[in-house]
Amino acid sequence: MNLRIGTRRSRLAIAQAEEVRALLTAAGVGSELVPMSTAGDEGSDPTDTPAGLKGLFVDTIIEALEEGEVDVAVHSAKDLPAEDDVGLVIAAVPVRGDPFDVLLLRSESFPDGGVIGTSSLRRKAQLLRSFPGVHVEDIRGNVDTRLRKLGEGVVDALVLAAAGLARLGIEPEHGRALSLDQMVPAPGQGALALQARQDDDDTLRALTGLDHVPSHVALEAERSLMWRLGGGCSLPLGAYAEVEPDRVLITALVASPDGSRAARVDVESDSAEGAASAATKELLAQGAEEILAEVTEHA
Repeated sequence: MNLRIGTRRSRLAIAQAEEVRALLTAAGVGSELVPMSTAGDEGSDPTDTPAGLKGLFVDTIIEALEEGEVDVAVHSAKDLPAEDDVGLVIAAVPVRGDPFDVLLLRSESFPDGGVIGTSSLRRKAQLLRSFPGVHVEDIRGNVDTRLRKLGEGVVDALVLAAAGLARLGIEPEHGRALSLDQMVPAPGQGALALQARQDDDDTLRALTGLDHVPSHVALEAERSLMWRLGGGCSLPLGAYAEVEPDRVLITALVASPDGSRAARVDVESDSAEGAASAATKELLAQGAEEILAEVTEHA
C-alpha cells in the first residue's frame, strides 16, 4: 500500500507532511507527498470561500481528497474549519506538538512602547491585555518572511506558534514562551489533523496506528467549542483542552481586538462535547456573543 499525502507547498507544511510520512514508514506503510497550492497561498480573498479565512488554506487539498487524487490530507489542525466536509473525517491526530505561542524578540530586551507583529486578532487582543503599553501591528507572510521582517527591524517582536518553530528546526535566540495565562492558543494549535475519505477503509486502517487518543479528544473539544461559537482563526477566540483519564479540561477565551473586553472560562467535564458545551455556555453568559458580533460587524 502506498498512500498519497496531500499537503501545502510551504516549508512548514512539507515538514509536517514529512513527519506524517515518517510515522507511516515506521508503521510499515509506504507513502509519497503530493504538494499543492491553496487559495490562501495564492493570496485569495477570504470572502471567496464558504469557510472564510480557515478554508483558504485547505480548499485545494480537500478537493483533491474528495476527487480521489490523494488518500490523506495533512493539515495544521488550526487551519481546519470547525465543521467536517461531507464524506470526510479526521482519521488520526498524532501526538500533539507544543500548543503554545512564543514571543520572539529582536534583541534581549523589549523597548518601552515597542511594536509586536501579528496578523491574528486572537493574539493581538491577548497581547494588549497581557502587556499594557505595547503596540501591535499587522504582519503577514510565512514564518521565514516574518522572521526576516523582525531582523530588519520592521517590528520589535513577533508572536509565532511554538510547534511551527520546532518543526522547522528554528531555535530563536531571544524567544520567550507565553503562558496559558498570557495567551490562550488557537483551537487545534500544535496538532496535525490527518483527513481521509469516510468510505476509504484501507486508508482508515493504515492511519489507525498514528492516532493519539488524548490529542484527538482535545482537538474534538476545541473544534466543538469553535463550532458552537461560529468562530475560527479570523476571530479572537482561544481554546486549549487537556485530557485526563476521566475528564476533559478546557480553557477558552473570547476577547475584543483592542483587548478591552474579554470572556474567559476554565471548565471540566467527562467528555469533549460536555466540556465544549459547558465552556460555550459560560462564555456566552460573560458576553462572548456580543464581542464576536461586534468583531464580525467591523470585519
